[in-house]
Amino acid sequence: MRWFMAFALSFTLSAPCFAETPKTVEDDFGVLNPEDTGVAMIKRKIAMGVIDSVTCSLGINATKTSDHVLARKLTKQCAEAGYTKAMTWMSQLEDNGMGGAYDPVASAQWDKRAARAGDPIGKFNYGLDLMRGHGVTMDEERGRGFIDQAANEGLAIAKTLQSADYDLDVVTPDADNWKYGAFY
Repeated sequence: MRWFMAFALSFTLSAPCFAETPKTVEDDFGVLNPEDTGVAMIKRKIAMGVIDSVTCSLGINATKTSDHVLARKLTKQCAEAGYTKAMTWMSQLEDNGMGGAYDPVASAQWDKRAARAGDPIGKFNYGLDLMRGHGVTMDEERGRGFIDQAANEGLAIAKTLQSADYDLDVVTPDADNWKYGAFY
């Protein structure tokens, strides 16, 4: 009898493994059983124009995949909608040529936009851009001002740079030095 109970229990617990996945159906009334995770969901939300914090966080995570074109598309929509974290990710995508051409000017513009929106990371990054002359005309004094603002807002890396007398190698050692230098 015990073996029968064990068999019945194991069969009952494994039954959901054999259940059929519900079919996705799209009609004039909407989508029944839409993809609610993964790339398919991101693509659906982009197509629908859904811009919210959850969708935008997924876009930022998509930058960590190999589909940088998709990541760029969603992240740009989120940045244009005012999400400052997406602005800093757009800067990163532009600065590294991910999903598009390497564009230091666009990278610095996204950093500036995030800084103007009050984001401490945007302020720090734009300060670095100014100090390096990367994508903008070099202006070390203005750059330090943005770094100071970020530090005053509690950004640890900005405080580290301040305490190192603004030695950029302290915060970005060996950081693609080939592309940093006077831009104009």
